[in-house]
Amino acid sequence: MTEWVELGYLGLFIASFLAATVVPFSSEVIFSALIAAGFDDWTCIWVATAGNWLGGMTCYYLGRLGKMEWIEKFLRVKKESLDKFMSKLHKYGDWFAFFSFLPGVGDIIAVASGYFRCRWWVVAISMFVGKFARYILWLGLFKQVLEIF
Repeated sequence: MTEWVELGYLGLFIASFLAATVVPFSSEVIFSALIAAGFDDWTCIWVATAGNWLGGMTCYYLGRLGKMEWIEKFLRVKKESLDKFMSKLHKYGDWFAFFSFLPGVGDIIAVASGYFRCRWWVVAISMFVGKFARYILWLGLFKQVLEIF
């Protein structure tokens, strides 16, 4: 982890990008370490949001390729998982991408949004807002934990 912190904002961007893909990685650890090390709160929020958003949009565009074999092979998302989200995406529309920040299902939501050809600009906006809110909430929680200790 110290290597990521030594990279500063670049490390946070890379970690956030990777965390938004199916790579099992937690950007919150790096985010918290940088905040604890005295890096600027708002810069960390914007950098982490940008990286996480770009990672999520990468998943969206991979889903948009529409080849189930690629989605299963590279993203390890099974067809059954995508099928579950189909009815919800059609019911709630493109704004469902807001929830792509959720652990576990967020990658599936991003891939499904692309696979089902949701409007990219609505997905981009809603995904950005969701990921931005995620880091705002995480910062608030982390600051409260720091006050306890």
